[in-house]
Parts: sequence; C-alpha cells; structure tokens
Amino acid sequence: MKRLRHKNDRRTRAAGLVPKLAEVPGANLKISIGWKVESAASVEVAKHVLLVFGIILAVGTAVGVLAQKLRVPDVVVFLLVGLLLGPGAAGVLEVKADSALNQLILIFGACYILFDGGASLRLKVLKNVWLTIVILATAGVLITTAITGIAASYLLDIPLIVALLLAATIASTDPATLVPVFRQIRIRDKVAQTVMSESAFNDATGAIVTFAILGIAMGTEELSVPAALVDLLKQSGFGFVVGVSLGWLAAFLIAHEKFGFLQEYAPVVSLMAVIGAYLGADGLQASGFMAVFVFGIVIGNKDAFGFAMTGGEQKKLDEYVLTTALIMRMFIFILLGTQVDFALIDKYLVGGIAVVAVFMLVARPVTVFLCALPDRRAKWTMRELLFMCWTRETGVVPGALAGLLVGMGAPEAKLIASVTFIAILMTILIQATTTRWLAGKLGLLEE
Repeated sequence: MKRLRHKNDRRTRAAGLVPKLAEVPGANLKISIGWKVESAASVEVAKHVLLVFGIILAVGTAVGVLAQKLRVPDVVVFLLVGLLLGPGAAGVLEVKADSALNQLILIFGACYILFDGGASLRLKVLKNVWLTIVILATAGVLITTAITGIAASYLLDIPLIVALLLAATIASTDPATLVPVFRQIRIRDKVAQTVMSESAFNDATGAIVTFAILGIAMGTEELSVPAALVDLLKQSGFGFVVGVSLGWLAAFLIAHEKFGFLQEYAPVVSLMAVIGAYLGADGLQASGFMAVFVFGIVIGNKDAFGFAMTGGEQKKLDEYVLTTALIMRMFIFILLGTQVDFALIDKYLVGGIAVVAVFMLVARPVTVFLCALPDRRAKWTMRELLFMCWTRETGVVPGALAGLLVGMGAPEAKLIASVTFIAILMTILIQATTTRWLAGKLGLLEE
C-alpha cells in the first residue's frame, strides 16, 4: 500500500497537480498567506455588496412611500434616486454595468417582474386581443425600427445602417417598467394586458433584429429575412413551450387536489421555476423572458387548468410575489439610474432628444394604428388606441443591448448607448409619470 501510494504521489506531482513543497523553501508560508489575502479580499467584496444592498433597500423603501404619497409609479422615483446616488452626482453607489452583480440583478429582477406581470393576466381577456399582441410584437418592432432609423440618420448625420442599429436597440418596450406601472394604476383590462403582453413578447424580436443589423453593419453577414424569421419562431416557440411546461408542473405541485404536496412551499416553488424557466429556455437558445412570462400566465390562470389553491395559501403566494417584485424594482431602477453616463449623454443630447421625440410621437403612434386597427375582433376604440400610443417605455432590455454593442465594438456604439439612455430617461420620466393622468382623461381608469 505504501509503495502504491508513493507511486501515485509521483504521478500526480509529475502531472503538475501537486507542487513539490520540499523543493520550494517557504512554500507553505506563501500558500497560507495567499489564502489569507484572498479570503480577506473576498470578505471585503462581500461587505461592499451587503452595503450596496442595504443602501438600495433603505433608500428604496423611503422613496417608495414617497411615490405612494405623490401617486406616481415608483419606478420613476427609483430612477431619479439612482441618478442622484450614482458616480455622476453624490457618488454613494457605483456598480459597474458589466459586473456579474449587476447582470445578476438585471436578469433575475426582469424575470421576476415578468413573472408577476404574466400572473396578473387573464386568458379570457387575452383571447380577444391576441392578434394585436402578435402583430405589435413582430411587425411593430420592424415599423418602429424603420421610422426611427430614418429619422436618426437625418438628425444625427450618421449612416443609415448605423441609424437602424440604434433604432432596433430601442425598439422593444420594457416589461420591467410597464408591468409595475399597470400594477399600480388600474387601467381597463384589455388595454393594460395588451401593452404588458406586447412588452414581454417583443424582446426576442428586438434582440434578433438588433443583431441581424449589427452583422450587416460590421460586414460579417448579409441580411436574410427567412433566417431571421426562423430564428424568431425558434426563440418564441421554445420559450413558449418551456414556460407552459414548467407552469403546468409548478401548478400541479402546489395546487393539485391530491398531489399538490408543495402547496405550503408555493413561494419557493415559484422562485425555483422562474429561474428554471429562464435558464431552460436560454439553454435551448430561446427567449428566456418569454418563457418566464408564459410561466406566469399559466400560474396566474391555474384554475383554468383544473388547479386551485386554498384561500390562505393563495394569499400568502400573492403577498410574497408582490413584495419580491417591489424589491426587484428597487434594485433594477436605482442601479439603472446610477449607471447613466452624463458626459456621454451631454455629447449627443440635442440630437438624441430629437430622435427620441420622433420615436415617441411619430414611430409609436404609427406602429399602434397599423398593427391594432386590422384586428377587428378586439374592437379597439380611438381612446384605447391613443392611450396605447403613449405607453411604450424603454428600459432594461434596450439598456442591456446597448451595453452589449459597446462591449462588441459596434459602429458608433457610444452614440447608440447615449441615445438609448436618453430614451430610457425620457420615456420613463415623461410617459410613466403621465400614465394615470392620461388614462383619467381618456376614461380608461378602473376603480
């Protein structure tokens, strides 16, 4: 046994897996010190992360109460506070946009908010407006991209292909903003659920169009409409299947009359399923956000599939989801505000504002009327269409796309990032704050 162990030790050392400590004077001391230094650094990083979390939760809670008093969507106040706390102002919070912590918060936060939005939808409403949702989430993105791109090419004096890349980046609406707004402001169900569903489903389209145009702009590929359509169908289809499958399984485990043995653990099951839906779809190269949203729809309509929870357990799940979604909003929008680069925005401020104005006041209305009017079954009124023209906030997904373009060295990537943040600020600060007022004027508010 000793000879065998000795032989294995020699083989292991020869392979370079274990150092010959006897031949390295002080090696034990160096390794020990290295571990201590690494451990100390890890502890400091952990303390910093905890400090960031504590500041966001404390400040977010305080300004969330203020938002309730002012009767404005809390995402607006969170964004403003982020601007004030970021390195461009007070310098209290600084989390790099490309850091693992920031990506974790954005991905999981957006997923959970999407799940919350999906759970609030009702199938009996969606079945009457599904055609409008599909057209808005596909052709609507292309219409918005075309109109905004042509305007950006002229207003910013940039090549058309770069202008289209900019337009595609900001073309998709933001569920992380729209879902909380419609959760806090009671708008007519048909309108609210259409806009929320569009925002969840058009992310895949926006990303596909963005990277298709990027390939042309960088000269790495040619435009292939059939290939883009196949990719869109693949991402959407697989995302839908993953969402439905996990949604049914989760509903079975928490609400089946005989086999729902995890009913008391429904919040934990929902949390695991949100993560599983996103990662499962992402592993299949599908839309993780769509999978999470569809999962939420299935859970929110589980009674339609023959599953029902007891009143107490359902209330516990609802309260958990609402609280968790609130925390995610705090983290997403406060961090988003801290990452605004004021110097970069100032460089392209005038042209960026002009482009976003066309984006909001021309591209969006044209898109809504072209995509919604053909749907006779939905029976849209002029007031409903006008409201939908105004609700198209930009946020997390376009911001993430802009960050990816900068990292990939895309043409005029800094200009694109600048205009994207201008779009985020303008749409959230202007449109989200006036949502309640406009809905009241158009008679779309519900008690």
